[in-house]
Amino acid sequence: AREVYRLVSDETHAIVKEQYALLNDEILPLLAAEGIRFAKRAEWNVAQREWISDFFFREVMPVITPIGLDPSHPFPRVLNKSLNFAVELEGRDAFGRSSGAAIVQAPRVLPRVIRLPRELGEAEYTFVFLSSILHEFVHELFSGMKVLGCYQFRVTRNSDLFVDEEEVKNLRAKIQGELPQRHFGDAVRLEVANSCSEAMTQFLLGQFNLTESDLFRVAGPVNLVRLMQVPDWVVRNDLKFPPFTPGIPKALQKCHSVFDSIRGGDILLHHPYQSFNPVIELLEQAATDPQVVATKMTVYRTGTDSVLMQSLLRAAQNGKEVTVVVELMARFDEEANIGWATKLEEVGAHVVYGVVGYKTH
Repeated sequence: AREVYRLVSDETHAIVKEQYALLNDEILPLLAAEGIRFAKRAEWNVAQREWISDFFFREVMPVITPIGLDPSHPFPRVLNKSLNFAVELEGRDAFGRSSGAAIVQAPRVLPRVIRLPRELGEAEYTFVFLSSILHEFVHELFSGMKVLGCYQFRVTRNSDLFVDEEEVKNLRAKIQGELPQRHFGDAVRLEVANSCSEAMTQFLLGQFNLTESDLFRVAGPVNLVRLMQVPDWVVRNDLKFPPFTPGIPKALQKCHSVFDSIRGGDILLHHPYQSFNPVIELLEQAATDPQVVATKMTVYRTGTDSVLMQSLLRAAQNGKEVTVVVELMARFDEEANIGWATKLEEVGAHVVYGVVGYKTH
């Protein structure tokens, strides 16, 4: 098992290295050529720096709290995959305390990418990373002290729920009890900026009980997923894949009742090439059709906003016999599933909590 883990770790390090090489050497230069720039601190002009400074003092500084590390302030609990900054300091703070290091946690409410006003940018679209803003103005958080270094880092924690469904009598209650601890499981990976000093890197590894094989030095933002929102801000359809519209089977195109269509013959839906809307329409029509007396379903992943679950609730409210098997061990959707199951029970539906043995994706 250790050998397999080492091989997986080596491959993962190589993939992450390739990701950042693609970002820095290909994607960002190509975007810049198209008028979509990510401005580095050294590239900010006077007007941009003034706007960014105002943004920091107005939007960022009020919601962050630096934590100096000293005997009375131990290392804070760092949330799973949250953005944090390790700061190396020199001198004494406003209270006369000497602290060689501090941790600054960036709340999830803060955007990781900020778009500058068009009139300030030399390109049509100019973006700035939150990490760049914090690096530039982090000294404002430590009055009277000298900032020697500021390094972003992120820790990934084990998010498995330790529940033995065969041994637990009330699986739902057990899972609900485990969910609050998910963000504070054992650390399994540490990502740090490639500029992070060796002393700070070793300090962070020690705090999370990790080794060098668990360390990822990255040349850019520690969470590339946050870049997924950028295409929504850029109105350049010529740079995007054309949207795909799922088809509707001919048997359902002109018929207002899904039940009437089914009576004419079986209908096969091939997702995602064909739309899922007919399934939703079937459930919505079943919820109000007087000839429908019962609905039985197995639910795996729902999300917090589910039209499907709303239809089941409406069916139960209309006096129909609704039976739903809810999968409680749907990874990262457990809380949403429990919430919907509770709502179903409140309107009289029969809910069976289960752990599906085999799942086909």
